[in-house]
Amino acid sequence: MEEIERGKALAKAEDPERYDFLDELNAAERDLLEYHWPLWARREQMPPAQDWRLWLICAGRGFGKTRAGAEWVRHVAEDNPDARIALVTRSIAEARAVMVEGESGILACHLYPDGPEFEPSLRRLTWPNGAQATLYSASEPESLRGPQHGYAWCDEIAKWDNSSERAMKTWDNLQMGLRLGENPQVLATTTPRAVPIMRRLIEQERDPGVVVTRGSTYDNVDHLPTGFIQTIRGQYGGSALGRQELDGELLADVEGALWSRSMLEQCRETLCLEQRVRTVIGVDPPASARGDACGIVVCAVTESGQAKVLADASVERPSPERWARAVAAAAIAWKADRVVAEANQGGAMVESVLRAADCQMPLKLVHARTGKSARAEPVAALYEAGRVNHVGTFPPLEDELCGVMAGGGYEGPGRSPDRADALVWAMTELMLGKRGEPAVRQL
Repeated sequence: MEEIERGKALAKAEDPERYDFLDELNAAERDLLEYHWPLWARREQMPPAQDWRLWLICAGRGFGKTRAGAEWVRHVAEDNPDARIALVTRSIAEARAVMVEGESGILACHLYPDGPEFEPSLRRLTWPNGAQATLYSASEPESLRGPQHGYAWCDEIAKWDNSSERAMKTWDNLQMGLRLGENPQVLATTTPRAVPIMRRLIEQERDPGVVVTRGSTYDNVDHLPTGFIQTIRGQYGGSALGRQELDGELLADVEGALWSRSMLEQCRETLCLEQRVRTVIGVDPPASARGDACGIVVCAVTESGQAKVLADASVERPSPERWARAVAAAAIAWKADRVVAEANQGGAMVESVLRAADCQMPLKLVHARTGKSARAEPVAALYEAGRVNHVGTFPPLEDELCGVMAGGGYEGPGRSPDRADALVWAMTELMLGKRGEPAVRQL
């Protein structure tokens, strides 16, 4: 332990002093120093000094959340032979790949042979002193009904599947099973998203037993490649996606907007398993060459009458030829039945550009006779009624939707909601026009 204390003192020393100190150590002492987490951890990665029952690390990607969670589990297990720990994430596969076997996971935090034995078939880690941790999937809430634990690490809770309120049920069942020991504790690590479970946890921040640690990707800049930092800062810095995924900011809804982030999260699904009856591509052409983006959004309606947003193929500041080729490519890739394009900026030009790009499927030109908000309100009502799903995640499109204001106006990114307009045209054609009701095709 003397070497560890000297290591702490030299952590901020000049390089020559560090090298002299390391030269004095044998191989075993160097290994011990390397695996002593308090020496290397940033202050925000260490457990709070105050008494707590919930510690929420809400931070951007690359912050070091996984390492902090794994090291906390290691500390709990090594200090308490009777510890029973729940490891919960979106799926068992992710729990194993990230929380247990990942490069920042639990196994990587231990110096062999002091680490736990992992039994994949039993979903269980067992430490030499008898402490145990069990893996659980947030997609199976009932698996946490019954087992008792004294500690839990919940990873990426904002990604948990909340269809049929699974995420909330998983969290509730976990809480009810924290019955071991005098001071049960839960560490939740996540990049924030505006989902119900995140809102519930953030609302508890004033509780004295709850500690929220916030941080960004840039807090861990010393341990991330310089090229990576430069790339993401150039591509996403200042954008809504960057604020969420890099800065770790829980994006608030714009008051008065037709869409909210929680609404969009509730309508999300990973796959479209139903047969598509009709597929339409909505297009909002830019007013001029090298002007705004061209909104290109692929939507479909299924046999049950449910609308699906399948893809956002929009292109930024394109020439007419480039956006027309993007529309044609999307139509071919998704086997679209029709292209619906706004023609206020010149219908003949829009049609000729699309035809020149070999866009051969039926083309419908539509003219905006009402404001953007008036056109969008019936589509937003479809979302509220649960009749629309987003098959995947479409950050730029969703940022624009959350900026379209009821009663008029736009408070989202960019000068105009080009993607949102394209979606509205497609949804109007599929769900609100004369052909909005699907029919079963005759074979």
